[in-house]
Amino acid sequence: MRVLGFMTGTSLDAVDMAVLDTDGEVIQGFGPAGERKLSESVRELMLEATEAALNWRRGEPRPDIFDRAALAGAEEHFAAGEAFLKAHDLAWSDFDLIGMHGQTVLHERPQEGRVGRTVQLADAQWLADAVTVPVAYDFRTADVAAGGEGAPLAPAYHVARAQASDMAPPLAVLNVGGVANVTFWFGGEDFAAFDTGPGNGMIDLLMQGRGAGRFDDMGRYASVGLVDEAVLHALLAHPYFEAPPPKSLDRYDFSLEPLEPLKLEDAAATLVAFTAEGVRRGFDLVGAHPREVIVCGGGRRNPEIMKALAARLSMPVRSAEEVGWRGDSIEAEAFAYLAARTARGLPISYPRTTGVAAPMSGGRIARPAEA
Repeated sequence: MRVLGFMTGTSLDAVDMAVLDTDGEVIQGFGPAGERKLSESVRELMLEATEAALNWRRGEPRPDIFDRAALAGAEEHFAAGEAFLKAHDLAWSDFDLIGMHGQTVLHERPQEGRVGRTVQLADAQWLADAVTVPVAYDFRTADVAAGGEGAPLAPAYHVARAQASDMAPPLAVLNVGGVANVTFWFGGEDFAAFDTGPGNGMIDLLMQGRGAGRFDDMGRYASVGLVDEAVLHALLAHPYFEAPPPKSLDRYDFSLEPLEPLKLEDAAATLVAFTAEGVRRGFDLVGAHPREVIVCGGGRRNPEIMKALAARLSMPVRSAEEVGWRGDSIEAEAFAYLAARTARGLPISYPRTTGVAAPMSGGRIARPAEA
């Protein structure tokens, strides 16, 4: 089937889009990919929804802003899709299925005796009605309800992507988004994954909090800063790093408070080291020794992060583009792939990726209303 995948990350930067031809098992072909920057109004609304989510106590009614943000997010996806399809001489009717992840505004990992919570906002029914194509969505909540972490979900796609490139295991795929997560492919259907720690998220929040822009473009601030080893040690004392995988994070799980005494350049350099050291500790925790590490997500565009990863890991570290992948589109491709798996009732989460008891299907499908 031909599937259009949508992804919006926690950086609130853009709607990413990618087209796949796939049955949810094998990738038959890659169509175009692209992005459209989020409008400022939708970005602000999602930030408000995130703030409401952070203050949403269990047992309280769902915040009213969620519904408004979900509709605005769907409308933003529609506008992005319209421009994308026009640019590539495509129509909505060219697709069998749409995969829409939605905007994550809350992710709480499960604790002893308490299931997690995860919220991705996007009005899938509105989009399905608007484009008259079924929309797969809500990929995480079934896993969370079953006691899983709800993340990461891209590992099955990482393996399929490596197989489509005729790569050989053992291999690691590292996604450095707001949070960093790694997939270890050991061969065949044997793979494992977890969140290693912060990715770009803390650096973005640092820059925004100090009025220096939305992100550290090309690592400009970090490149002239010095790592504060005492602050880095304090950050790494968080119990998350000793917890066994599978495990997952929200970009707000770590505080910027230890960095407050540092000047911006040193704080940025320290957070780059924090991201890379979290990855290294994740590798050590599972004793994984892949032949190479392929880095996707926005973090691969930060030279300081790539340098720090190369310095801390004992195997080659390569960007997605170096192996012929579309680094900015991997997650949009992943949710196209997972949409196809959802449509076929195939598993999208596994004991060694989210901690769920057995491989399980997930996601729901919104079908367009009959005309």
